[in-house]
Amino acid sequence: MNKLQGFYEMERMGIPVVPWKPFTGDESLDPDLLWSVRVAVQSGYDFNLPRAIGVTADEAVAYGRKFLAKLSPQDLVVYYPYFIALKSGILEIQADQTIIEAVNQDLWNLTTLGRKDVTLVINCQNGAVTRYGQADFLTEAEVDELLFYAQKIRRSHRQYIYAQNSLILEWHYALHTNAHGDRIGEKYLVFTECKSIGDLE
Repeated sequence: MNKLQGFYEMERMGIPVVPWKPFTGDESLDPDLLWSVRVAVQSGYDFNLPRAIGVTADEAVAYGRKFLAKLSPQDLVVYYPYFIALKSGILEIQADQTIIEAVNQDLWNLTTLGRKDVTLVINCQNGAVTRYGQADFLTEAEVDELLFYAQKIRRSHRQYIYAQNSLILEWHYALHTNAHGDRIGEKYLVFTECKSIGDLE
């Protein structure tokens, strides 16, 4: 499951996913926001594909058109409003437990630098929670919200998960920014990627 396939799957899950749209080259983007534009392939691996993150509206359109010019007909360029991550992490949904890993700010700090502020392991049979690291890094409201969506995904993908296939989702508590990089609006939860264990092997 690559990034684009993960976007489609998360939309079917009914969870808050980054509001991506296919780029056609005719867009008029809001100049008061920053934008992210990236190439997304319909199938196969999608590591290190061209992208422009946190650029102005004019820059996003220019990058998008440049990416389109070199794109295979079956693939897409997608765009969405840029966000700043306050907290990020991994939500792993297994048959018998849910694991939440969290790190301050960008997920890069966890996946690439190996930093981790807290790990929570939740037993699905009795609800027992085991914490490793900074126990209060995530608020109870944040934990409850992440577990709400974990339960929703477990219900909708029960057969897949209980066939010994874990689902792994990347999440962020985020804020939008204006064109100057200033934070705007309220903090919100957004999921940006979905993979299965098999994708990582």
